[in-house]
Amino acid sequence: MNNNDVFKKLRVALQLRDDQIIEILNLVNFRVSKGELGDVFRSEDHPNFMECGDQLLRNFLNGLVIYLRGTKEDPKQPMEVLNQIKTSKIPLKEVYAKEGDAKPTYKKGEAKKPFTPKTAAPKKPFGKGKPSTKNQKPESPVERFTFNSGKNKK
Repeated sequence: MNNNDVFKKLRVALQLRDDQIIEILNLVNFRVSKGELGDVFRSEDHPNFMECGDQLLRNFLNGLVIYLRGTKEDPKQPMEVLNQIKTSKIPLKEVYAKEGDAKPTYKKGEAKKPFTPKTAAPKKPFGKGKPSTKNQKPESPVERFTFNSGKNKK
């Protein structure tokens, strides 16, 4: 088991988001971006995968101790901190119900609104438009290129 596996398992077990992990690392003055953090959590076969070094994991664990227990001057109870995190999370159903974006539910006998496509204006032709005369064919983009084999012609 490598550092990446330990870091991933701690993240899942404590239900931490990326911004919370960055906040925890900032407690010990260790700066890391969201992109770098995302690279650490990628699978090993991904091209942007980054190995989690000992320094990153060590600083995360030290910051996690401060985050959960507090400092000597200002101690905290770890279970209270974890319970606060759980209660601050709002289920998605409640979020959508508050915003009014919830998907409407239909009962079996109820009629749905008929589908009407949104058409604001007629669509424009693709590209530069139609050629000026019907007899003239549009120029192929391949014909515009000149190929040079590297020798100067005299």
